[in-house]
Amino acid sequence: MRPSLQSRLLASLLLVSAAAWLLVLGLTWYETDHELNELLDAHLAQTASFLVVQSGDGHENDRDFTTSPTLHKYQPRVAYQVWHEGQLVARSEKAPTAPFRQAGESGLIDRKVDGEVWRIFSTQGQEKDVWIHVAELGKYRQDILYAGLESAIVPLLLVFPLMALFIWWSIRVSLGPLRHLGQEISLRKASSLQALEEKKAVKEVQPLVQALNQLFKRVEVQMANERQFTSDAAHELRTPVAAIRMQAQVAMGATEADAQKQALQALMDGCDRATRLISQLLELSRLDAAERYEDSLSLQAVDAIALTRQQLAESGHAWIAKHQSLNFEAPDKLLLNVKPEWLSIVVRNLVDNASRYSPEGAQLQVTWQDGPEPMLTVEDSGPGMSASDRVRLGDRFFRVLGTEATGSGLGWSIVRRIAQLNRIKVQLGTSPNFGGLQVVMVWPKDCKVVS
Repeated sequence: MRPSLQSRLLASLLLVSAAAWLLVLGLTWYETDHELNELLDAHLAQTASFLVVQSGDGHENDRDFTTSPTLHKYQPRVAYQVWHEGQLVARSEKAPTAPFRQAGESGLIDRKVDGEVWRIFSTQGQEKDVWIHVAELGKYRQDILYAGLESAIVPLLLVFPLMALFIWWSIRVSLGPLRHLGQEISLRKASSLQALEEKKAVKEVQPLVQALNQLFKRVEVQMANERQFTSDAAHELRTPVAAIRMQAQVAMGATEADAQKQALQALMDGCDRATRLISQLLELSRLDAAERYEDSLSLQAVDAIALTRQQLAESGHAWIAKHQSLNFEAPDKLLLNVKPEWLSIVVRNLVDNASRYSPEGAQLQVTWQDGPEPMLTVEDSGPGMSASDRVRLGDRFFRVLGTEATGSGLGWSIVRRIAQLNRIKVQLGTSPNFGGLQVVMVWPKDCKVVS
């Protein structure tokens, strides 16, 4: 199970805060150590310069020296030695009797003397045979540094849990709108598609609320379409099923062979109409699924001319049976980046409708035009269609009143849906050559494959 957004934000902020504090602590350690050494080294140098001045008063009693008294509790941390002609003539109370350094060595150095590490500053006195060493125990410097850092670290350690609690509280409050939104949606009924209130949502959550409202709207429209589609399909299927039943009854009751044959032929025609209707319903269902889930056939480079010739050959029996003539004009080859099954459906439905709704002996024309935007034109010499009917062409189960041709009114719905999914422009009008209906389908520029 993946961690929640709240826990990830809390862990990230605490890790960043801890890392920043550690970085600041490291830099503080470095800077404090550097500045402390500079300050204490300056004190050593200042003490040495003072002893240089004092050492110029003479050394008559070099062998009868005494150590200086301790006047402060921290004084033993600092020690000094005064050497004259290789003899120790003066030293502090805690200074060792062994020389801190050899004569002739000046400046600062860290050195171990009598088992302890000292920070030593050496300089020559006013006389060349006088050497002064001022030293400080190294561990005392570390004690000062640790004490200073401890005074800074302890408050931070005390504040860190409070800061973590405050960060947790802030994140929880900030994510409250998301929790409330989730609770509101979880408490809804499955059939509730009412839009969420955008004004009550905080600015950062409003895009999510808007996306959910758009989703609810699309689902509502889709459910309404499916209910309408189911109702219309049931109504349309009732007619061919009733006709099949009636013809079956006629066939059962017929006593003469000719009457029975006619009834059986009508029964077969009714089955064909029902089969065509069911096939078109399935095609529409697949197109709806492709639009909702984008689970469609892959695009392919297809020769539209060869595919159109194949569809015309397969559907030739329909217009040949009505003694109709069909003329096909097209370039030798035209490659389109399309779904071949959908292009076949478009060509088949357009030619089938042109033949079905045109009288016997009518003329049909199918034309492909190559160009930046390839065009497919299908026209006929049939009765045509009024402007008001052309507006409704594509509505499911819509058929022009008064026509004697059989059909379900789904063919154009299928064509319209494929055009919508492939960004194809559909233009309807009157054929200037034959006077019937003219259909022009214009493919987008990026659909053409440049060979």
